[in-house]
Amino acid sequence: MKHRTWPVRSEGSRFAALRLSRSGGKKEETHHYGKRFSSVTTPSRSSREETDFSKLPDDILLKIAATFTLPNLQTASLVCKSWRDALRPLREAMLLLKWGKRFKHGHGGVRPNIQKALDSFLKGAARGSTLAMVDAGLIYWEMGKKEKSIALYSKAAALGDPTAQCNLGISYLHCFMDDLLTEAGLGAEPPKPVEAVKWLYLASNAGYVRAQYQLALCLHYGRGMDHNLPEAARWYLKAAEGGYVRAMYNVSLCYSYGEGLVRSHRQARRWMKRAADRGHSKAQFEHGLGLFSEGEMMKAIVYLELATRAGETAAAHVKNVILQQLSATSRDRAMLLADNWCALPTSH
Repeated sequence: MKHRTWPVRSEGSRFAALRLSRSGGKKEETHHYGKRFSSVTTPSRSSREETDFSKLPDDILLKIAATFTLPNLQTASLVCKSWRDALRPLREAMLLLKWGKRFKHGHGGVRPNIQKALDSFLKGAARGSTLAMVDAGLIYWEMGKKEKSIALYSKAAALGDPTAQCNLGISYLHCFMDDLLTEAGLGAEPPKPVEAVKWLYLASNAGYVRAQYQLALCLHYGRGMDHNLPEAARWYLKAAEGGYVRAMYNVSLCYSYGEGLVRSHRQARRWMKRAADRGHSKAQFEHGLGLFSEGEMMKAIVYLELATRAGETAAAHVKNVILQQLSATSRDRAMLLADNWCALPTSH
């Protein structure tokens, strides 16, 4: 499910302690505090028994812990014996999840085997782990079994897993049951945009940056909700501040054109550089152009070379024009800098 970051220009839009009284003296202050806290009482034995979490039903505990990672499960298992026993299926699921990832990626001395990976994830999902449900759903999606994928995403999303909520939202927006859509004459229109937005909002409010970016796109294009550029820019900015590189690029464009955010060349340049330094090829190209216009030839060459290597063909022409203005030593130095360049980490 790859999406354009920004629409092309031909589409008509530029965007694809309260103060204490000192007057009464120390004695009055003491009297004041005594009155203020006179109603605080020690919990009775019966109330302490009512908050005895060891009496929590196993099925409720499993639902609460369904999204836990292994460290959180290990910590929760130390609370009491009843919790340790109840959480055993989820601890087993973590082991199955580990083996599933090994089989999927060929790590830990095993050969890649997608079927064994799927089997491990499904066994983990059957024990209640939303993490395993999501991984199994991903494999089903890649196999083209989208109904099974969405069923797993739906179960994990209902248990509060932000990744599943995001994936479910995206699934409703893109490529879901293409044959049925064609037969119904719906073309490329998403079948459940309102439902998609509901799940994207839940994941976004949980701080999941990919969902924040996708929600911003929905607001930007009016998919499942009214077109709202200021709100879209707000979610782009949240995702960008969370490290999502595509959102960084879009935030730069928002600042550059003054759409959704107050126009600011300084902020536009800042966010464009952030995206470029994290490997966004279009940002590398545009940042390179900006450096060229400011006379920063060496820096411009580095970013344009990086963009060229990433497939931005237009960057190659500009780069070659600049190279002709540099000495052989400067050209070699610029290429060396590009060869040794490493992208900064991102959320995605």
